[in-house]
Parts: sequence; C-alpha cells; structure tokens
Amino acid sequence: MAEAISQDVRPTDPVGRALMTASRWAALFGGVTLCALAVMTLVSVVLRWLTTRPIPGDFELVQLGMALVIFAFLPWCHMRKGNVLVDVFTVRAPKRLTAALDAFGGVLYCAFAVLLLWRMHESALDKYDFEETTMRLALPVWPVFAAILPLLALLVATTVYRAVSWAREASR
Repeated sequence: MAEAISQDVRPTDPVGRALMTASRWAALFGGVTLCALAVMTLVSVVLRWLTTRPIPGDFELVQLGMALVIFAFLPWCHMRKGNVLVDVFTVRAPKRLTAALDAFGGVLYCAFAVLLLWRMHESALDKYDFEETTMRLALPVWPVFAAILPLLALLVATTVYRAVSWAREASR
C-alpha cells in the first residue's frame, strides 16, 4: 500500500510518518465500516424482496455508520494531498507561491477542523445529556458522535502538520 503513495506526499519525518500511519488505520476502519454497511444494505434489500421484511432500522444504521465513514477518510485524504484543488491560476506560478497558498489553505482547513471538533464535542455532550436515540431502533446517538471525536482530532493534527510543512516549503 505504501508504494502507491508518491514520493512528494510521503512524509519522511517521524511525526509525518506517525500521522500517515494513523490516518491509514482510520481510513481502513472507514473502509471496513463501509463494506459492512454495504453488506447489511444488500441483505436488507434481499430480505425485503424475499420476505417483504427488511432489517429493522437499516436506514438508521446506515446513517450512523456513514457519519463514521466520512470522518474516517478525511485525515487520510489530507495526508495524501487528495483534496480537490482549483489550480487554474497557479498552474504556472512559482513553487514558493503555490506552497504559500497551500499553507494558507491548510490554515483555513485547520481552523475549520478545529471548529468541527469543538461543535461535534458539544453535540456529543448534548446528545448524551438529552438521551437522544434513533426513532426506530431507539439506539443512543451519542456513541457515534463520541467515536467521531478522535477522527476529527486526527484531522486537526494532519491539517496542522500539512500547513506547517507547506509553510516551510514556501520559506525555502
């Protein structure tokens, strides 16, 4: 798997390698969760077709699982420099300028990730305090929000790391 990562993306320092490894594990967790949701959906559809009785609350389980999946992939995407870029104006710009713009974008992304982490933390506390549950299965919702928090913390760490590395590149 590491061979698929281009050299300009693969960190060489210990912090970058640790973040890349943690992000890879988070993405693997997201992939396994996504596959489990796909299998559950398939089974539910087949049961609905055969018996007119799908898996009860399948849509709730997909909803909660997809929240985990989305946040699990964000750190890996950022570490791989996989975010969508519009470089029509910077395609011929000097490397230092593009690195400075990347650093600025990285700082903005970091601020957004910190905001998400803060608000998700507050949401998890609210959902716990008010004992919010899903409608059909009456599953508590707060554990999913709590499970998203370390994934968002990892995203914050990756955005800080990438912003600093792009700022160093711009200063060279």
